[in-house]
This record gives sequence, C-alpha cells and structure tokens, in this order.
Amino acid sequence: MPVPATILDVLADPFAQGLMQRALLEVLLLATVGGTLGCWVVLGGLSYGAESLAHGMLPGLVLAALAGAPLLLGGAAGILVAALAIALAGRVPGAERIGRDGAVAVVVTTLLGLGALLALSPATPVGVQGLLFGDVLATSRADLLAGAALAAGVLLALRASHWRLLASGFDRGGARALGVGPAAIDALLLILLALAVLVAVQGLGNLLVVAVLVAPAAAARLLTRRLAPMMALAVALGALAGVGGLYLSYYARIAAGASIAGLLVAAWLLARAFAWASSFRKGDGAAAG
Repeated sequence: MPVPATILDVLADPFAQGLMQRALLEVLLLATVGGTLGCWVVLGGLSYGAESLAHGMLPGLVLAALAGAPLLLGGAAGILVAALAIALAGRVPGAERIGRDGAVAVVVTTLLGLGALLALSPATPVGVQGLLFGDVLATSRADLLAGAALAAGVLLALRASHWRLLASGFDRGGARALGVGPAAIDALLLILLALAVLVAVQGLGNLLVVAVLVAPAAAARLLTRRLAPMMALAVALGALAGVGGLYLSYYARIAAGASIAGLLVAAWLLARAFAWASSFRKGDGAAAG
C-alpha cells in the first residue's frame, strides 16, 4: 500500500476500490435505518429484544450458509424460529418461577450456543465463521439492493406509523383512548427490528449487529430530549462511526465490523461523559445561585 502524500489522498485512497465503495454505501444504509429505528427501540425499552432477535437467528444463518442458500432467507427463518421459541418459553410450566426475561435468556443462549457450535465446528467452511462478526467489505451489489429494499420498507413503515408510535411511546394509557394498542405497536416494532437485523447482520455479524441498532440512539438520547433531533443525531453518529471504522480498518488493518462497533460504543461513552459533565455544571450553577 503506497504512503498517501496529502490529506486528500488519506481521505480518498481507501474508497478507490469497489469493495470499499460498496462498504461505504452499506454503512450509510445501516446508519440510516439503525439510527431511525434505534430511537424507537431505546424509547420503547426494546434493547433486550433487539439482542435476543439478533442472537437467536444465528442457527438459521449458519444453516443457510452451509446449504448455499441466501443469508436473508436463513436469517428470516432463524428469526421466526427464535420468536416462536421465545413466545413458547414464557408459557412452559414453571417458567413463572424465573420470570419472562429469564425464560427468554435461556432460549436465546441456547440458540446462540447452537449457532456458534455449527459455525466454529472444524468441519464448517471458514467463511461461515464470519457470520459471528460480519464482513462489511464483502458486501455485494445484490446485498446492497436487498438491504436497501428492506431498509426502505422499515423507514416507510415508521413514517406511516409515526403518530401511533408517538402516542404509544409517550403515553401508553392515553394511546388506548385514541384507538392505539400499545401491544400492537410493540409487535410492529419487533417486526421492523427483525427486518433491520436482517439488513445489518451481513455487515456486522450476529454478535455486533445490536451495536448499530442501540448505541447511536442511546448516545443521542443522552444529548437531546426531542425526537427529531435525536433521530438526526443518531443517524449522524452511526454514519460517522461507520465511515471512521472503514478508515480504521483500511489503515490499521483490523476488522471493519469490530472497528465500527468499537467506535459506536466510544460515541456512547463520550455522550455519557458529556451528559454527566453538563448535569454537573448545572448542579454547580444551581448551588451557586
């Protein structure tokens, strides 16, 4: 790799190749759908649901890869099986003793362990192991088109359901008076979440996909209380972390998915520190007054 001569070369050289250009489009796509939907996930307290869906779909992804089937098909089947297993777990006799979250944790851990055993088996092709951590640099044109279609569906559904989401998210009791069922809205968010996971899993992998759906929105939530700025900030943070992760991967020669996830977590930590510092200054000001 030649040494870049100018700042412009430093910025432009990584994206001279087609694979990096496709990776850039992919991370911008993930930032848009992840930042927008992630705000509703954070506000609705569905972060654990996001993690459950992402980890529970791993066996389906691995089996699809082994069979040579499209990963989107395997992921969809994996999410369906995971959702059914999670629904049944809460109804098994004795499940009330450990609570619904405990039953869900048992199911998700079982599915994740099964998928990891299949992916890490010595007989498994090497490429399948990438499902755990993803490979955004391997994004193909077909992956981009499929991801863009799913992302467009998610964004259109969010736009069409905006006022219902607002009513349920900010006043669940009052939402019923408006004819909005909070349970139905939760179900809609989980369906959209499943679609978003399918968009993101090929780039970031099963273990890192939750980062792009939760971290940008969680960071934005610490910096603003208004919904529109929160969404815009979440998308911007996701895009910056995505592009920064690609640069880090190119120049430091480390995994792109892990770089992106690491920067997303760093963004949350910085937002948390900024929010704490702001509250501390306000507290000092109030005490001085």
